[in-house]
Amino acid sequence: MKTVQIKLDSIDKVKDFVRAITLFDNDFDMHSGRYIIDAKSILGIFSLDLSKPIALDIYGEDPDGKVEEAIRPFMIEE
Repeated sequence: MKTVQIKLDSIDKVKDFVRAITLFDNDFDMHSGRYIIDAKSILGIFSLDLSKPIALDIYGEDPDGKVEEAIRPFMIEE
């Protein structure tokens, strides 16, 4: 499992993010505070506080880096 911080501060970014990760078989969870949701769920994402960075857990392998490449526009550099 790998965890990255992402920022989804507009409706279009949420739609683009979900569209990008649904192309992969990996499981993705987002957590903010005590809430954990399936990151492939648009309604779930809108239940979180999107004004703050959100932790994204990526499960499974990404040997060729395609998952990370797809989510890079939403990632917060640490």
